[in-house]
Amino acid sequence: MEYDFNGFKFERPIIFFDLETTGTNIKTDRIVEISAAKISPDGTSEVRTRRINPERPIPPEASAIHGIKDSDVANEPTFKSISSSLLKFFENCDLAGYNINNFDIPLLSEEFRRSDISFSVEGRKVVDVQTIFHKREPRNLSAAYKFFCGKELENAHSAEKDILATIEVFQGELRKYEDLPRNIAELHAYCNNKKPEWIDNTGKFKWQGDTAIVGFGKNDGTPLKDISVRNPDFLRWMINGAFPYDAVEIAKNALKGKFPVKTK
Repeated sequence: MEYDFNGFKFERPIIFFDLETTGTNIKTDRIVEISAAKISPDGTSEVRTRRINPERPIPPEASAIHGIKDSDVANEPTFKSISSSLLKFFENCDLAGYNINNFDIPLLSEEFRRSDISFSVEGRKVVDVQTIFHKREPRNLSAAYKFFCGKELENAHSAEKDILATIEVFQGELRKYEDLPRNIAELHAYCNNKKPEWIDNTGKFKWQGDTAIVGFGKNDGTPLKDISVRNPDFLRWMINGAFPYDAVEIAKNALKGKFPVKTK
């Protein structure tokens, strides 16, 4: 299939991807299905969909959403067994999807980490179609699909159906909002909700001047260096908790005496 993005310009492939999982805990839940559509600058695309054995039971409440049961993935490969080929598929690509900044990218990064592979968004542009939609028309994917495409989204929460619908929604957004940026760098900036003072992508650590501080909870405002000496258990709690990968890395480094350095 070829896509027309209404004047939107990008120089390297963009991968739209979606995950179906055992739950919503980024730290502990696992992928049971991944679908990724790689779109080249000429509009041509390649779609890959794979179910994955999460090596744990799928909770009934998760199955009720995406329809994938233990028996459906019993003979499927584990994430670790496909991790190298998946990383190669994602190589030198920018990323896009629906709510990927808050969920899909962090959880995918965790799965790669457990496979002893580093997966980073460093150097990649990220377009979150949900962010565009919520800034213009705050609703969910099914409503976005109906609004922009004039159709009902059938089989929602099937990874491939969701990601193909997300691509159509993105096309609809470009048609409807003529003032949206038409290149990947500017749209990446538009989708990026990261505040200037945040060190990680969710603001768990922040800059106060040139000092890295904790950005949440009862330790809000405490310098990271002080926490690492006076209350290292707080950082260990973060490392073992349901926190995004980039925040966990900062906590791990702080316990080793390595702290963020603010670039001018």
